Amino acid sequence: MFHNVVFAYPWVLYFLMLIPMIGIWYFFRGKKNRSTIIYSSFKLFPAQISSLRTKLIHLPIILRLIALALLIIALARPQNFSSGTNINTEGIDIAMVLDISGSMLAEDFKPNRLEAAKQVVDEFIQGRVSDRIGLVIFSRDAFTQCPLTIDYSVLRNLLKDIRSGMLEDGTAIGNAIANGVNRLKDSDAKSKVIILLTDGVNNAGEVDPLSAAEIARTFGIRIYAIGVGTRGEAPYPVQTPFGIRYQMMPVEIDETLLKQIAERTGGQYFRATNNRALKEIYEKIDRMEKSKIEVTSYRSAQELYFNWLAAAFIFLLVEAGLSRTLLRKLP
Repeated sequence: MFHNVVFAYPWVLYFLMLIPMIGIWYFFRGKKNRSTIIYSSFKLFPAQISSLRTKLIHLPIILRLIALALLIIALARPQNFSSGTNINTEGIDIAMVLDISGSMLAEDFKPNRLEAAKQVVDEFIQGRVSDRIGLVIFSRDAFTQCPLTIDYSVLRNLLKDIRSGMLEDGTAIGNAIANGVNRLKDSDAKSKVIILLTDGVNNAGEVDPLSAAEIARTFGIRIYAIGVGTRGEAPYPVQTPFGIRYQMMPVEIDETLLKQIAERTGGQYFRATNNRALKEIYEKIDRMEKSKIEVTSYRSAQELYFNWLAAAFIFLLVEAGLSRTLLRKLP
């Protein structure tokens, strides 16, 4: 009842101590003043006289004391304060470009590269405050899974739905960058960023990766490129007539190309060889790409006295009604 409630005039609440004092006065002295009728003999009455009216004889004073207590609380002006912050930001728009080709199922990351990347991207999204983020997936072609949005709950749900095999297999890095640029090119944000994650070599698509990087630079878009995969060989699940078997496959990442893409756009290239390294890379990018936020705090009060005043009025009405009808006293 009084959770998060404060009183504008808390000293008024000291008057509540009058309530028990009035009650004590009534039961020890006030009842002497009750109306009585003198009978010469009680022989005409039953041995025990008991009715609802006699049981409720003290109800009016109880109702009156409750009403008085409620009135005192109302006079103390109970209030409920709500607070919050208004956030003003310069704005960063981010396109997350994620490779979902078959090689992302390799299990040098736990449980595999794709699921590890999804988990880290999800944590990255949760760390943002007011930046617009979009999601692009690619293999042989590129597809916008989610346009730029600040509805992070929708974005995270769409991220969870991503799985390998949604697009034809391959690695079209140029198409992926071009799709990300298309998401960002009309943005008026002060900073525009593509975070490209892949584990392979460009082997598909109509757009040359370096040409796509030049277009990104033209629109003022920085690209952070992340190569995912251990060094040497990695276990890759292969479906056989006897079930899934694991085959060691060479890890081939075109690091030279990814470095050139990042350098041409003013970004950086990172290599992740395990889950921990991948998480640290996203944390580093997160620190580098933080929007400048101006926070204005506010605190507003909601007056609650009316409900207490109304309750006191209702109790007084009930007391007055009972005193003049069911519990009426003889003069």
